[in-house]
Amino acid sequence: MVLKTFGWSFAVTALGLVAAVLFGGWTAFGIVAILSVLEISLSFDNAVVNAGILKKMNAFWQKIFLTVGILIAVFGMRLVFPVVIVAISASLGPIEAVDLALSDKDRYQELVTDAHPAIAAFGGMFLLMIFLDFIFEDRDIKWLGWLERPLAKLGKVDMLSVCIALVVLLISALTFATHAHQHGGAHVDKAETVLLSGIAGLITYMIVGGLSGYFEDKLEEEEEREHEAEEEAERTGKPRSAVAMAGKAAFFMFLYLEVLDASFSFDGVIGAFAITNDIVLMALGLGIGAMYVRSLTVYLVRQGTLDDYVYLEHGAHYAIGALAMILLVTIQYEINEIITGMVGVILIGWSFWSSVRRNRALAAAEGKAKASDEKTEVSSGV
Repeated sequence: MVLKTFGWSFAVTALGLVAAVLFGGWTAFGIVAILSVLEISLSFDNAVVNAGILKKMNAFWQKIFLTVGILIAVFGMRLVFPVVIVAISASLGPIEAVDLALSDKDRYQELVTDAHPAIAAFGGMFLLMIFLDFIFEDRDIKWLGWLERPLAKLGKVDMLSVCIALVVLLISALTFATHAHQHGGAHVDKAETVLLSGIAGLITYMIVGGLSGYFEDKLEEEEEREHEAEEEAERTGKPRSAVAMAGKAAFFMFLYLEVLDASFSFDGVIGAFAITNDIVLMALGLGIGAMYVRSLTVYLVRQGTLDDYVYLEHGAHYAIGALAMILLVTIQYEINEIITGMVGVILIGWSFWSSVRRNRALAAAEGKAKASDEKTEVSSGV
């Protein structure tokens, strides 16, 4: 079952890692491997969400989402978007950006370095908003309770996450961008660029979130109408309207999932810029990760969910928060790519181990309770 579900992912991983070694040696191999793990870890909760919604859809719409939908949102966003963001920030055409990345890596690296403050500010704000909205929400399950409980209380303040993000952006622009960059021996003030790019990242997050909310509302409306149509069909014996409603609701589910996929794709793409500026390595790493997103979604739909590992979502969001801060720091200071990648891996690993320990503790408590009940029954019998 595992080989059947993940077979293509394993094959793409092998091909991608071999291509990385041929392209840039063992350093490239390491970067691609880290990008793959980063993408998988950041997209884990996306796969869980996808699986939960896909279960409500019929076989036809599941197939549409897992083929056309994944192709558009996963490969389109993760492989095309990096080219687009570099092309826009470096004022190049997409074809020219790809050609330059392949034929003149030094010049491409120089253009990306010049554009890095804008990329880092845009991505830092987008990722920071994802983290803040997660950490300020009051959740039943808390991983680091000593931190998450007070933050959940603070989260009741309206628009707090936006205010904090704007304050962080202002501090970043004044602290990093006005002191850091020398170009051709002359001081270049990047504060305005950082502010504009950061605000653009914030606006992008709010638009994507708004669209997701809109489609979610439409989905709920259609599900209510579908339920009413089914009840009407039972009374009148005309099932066609219910079928039509089911198709309409499934279509809105499909649109909603596409928006969700696009929003989650930003995490990996923007996070990748914190690890490498090499567009080839980025495409290889994110491509491998994207395959596992599809395989995980299929696996979760067929086998149920991995909700037992309840802290993984927390770990992924803490990794997003760490990446956001790292991106903002890289406006001025260079941070080793391996260190950046390992921060996310360590947080995900820690949250996974915490989930395992929690499950063991619950199982042990359940075992003790069962033994105690049996002992009580025996005593009563005596």
